[in-house]
Amino acid sequence: MTSAQSTRSANPFTWFARGGWYFAVVLLTAGMFSPVPFAHAATRLRTPLAWLWPVLYTAAVVTLLVLLPPGEAPPSARGDVVGGLLVGLLLASLVHLTVLRRQVWPRDGRPRPAAASAHDDPAVVAALAARIRRAESRTIAATDPLLARELRIGRPDLPRTYDDGGLVDLNSAPAQIIAHTCGIPVDAAQRIVTARVAGGVLFVRVEDAFTWTDVPVELWDRIRDRGVVY
Repeated sequence: MTSAQSTRSANPFTWFARGGWYFAVVLLTAGMFSPVPFAHAATRLRTPLAWLWPVLYTAAVVTLLVLLPPGEAPPSARGDVVGGLLVGLLLASLVHLTVLRRQVWPRDGRPRPAAASAHDDPAVVAALAARIRRAESRTIAATDPLLARELRIGRPDLPRTYDDGGLVDLNSAPAQIIAHTCGIPVDAAQRIVTARVAGGVLFVRVEDAFTWTDVPVELWDRIRDRGVVY
């Protein structure tokens, strides 16, 4: 550790900001607010075990509150047990936080950054946004088919400016477009096209594509995710 780091560590204000307040919260509340510093540490560490601690300490505090005798009740064995448990909670919190604080604030003095969530990944964000767009586009197709046709929802093969999130119209799109959009073999998509042409009617629901064809069951979810009819 450098002299500059030693000076920072010796500064009481720096120590307090780097997790020293954990102990202050526990001591000043006699352990009753012990879940608070553990919850803060969990937001920094973001591990399953870190999230477990605030839950367990909250359960311990709630148990103590339930066991606590009424304020006007005379001293009893139950009160002694509660007092012992409260002291145990206080000591356990302080010892545990001594270890946990070092995980959140390593010895180099820099706070550990919050772990990145999978939903922070740009690819995940884009995929979730596309899912929302598909849901919105399906609503338009179900409530206003004329508008859906004008926007060319489910027709990525045609010129358009509306983003439907990646849908394909099972009633009008070519087999190659259905296969590409749904991620299924071309021969399976061709069965859908053949069924609608031979039947001479339009699918009323996406599920009709499974009723009228022998598309393999393992492909149904892919078609449900991307298919639309109107």
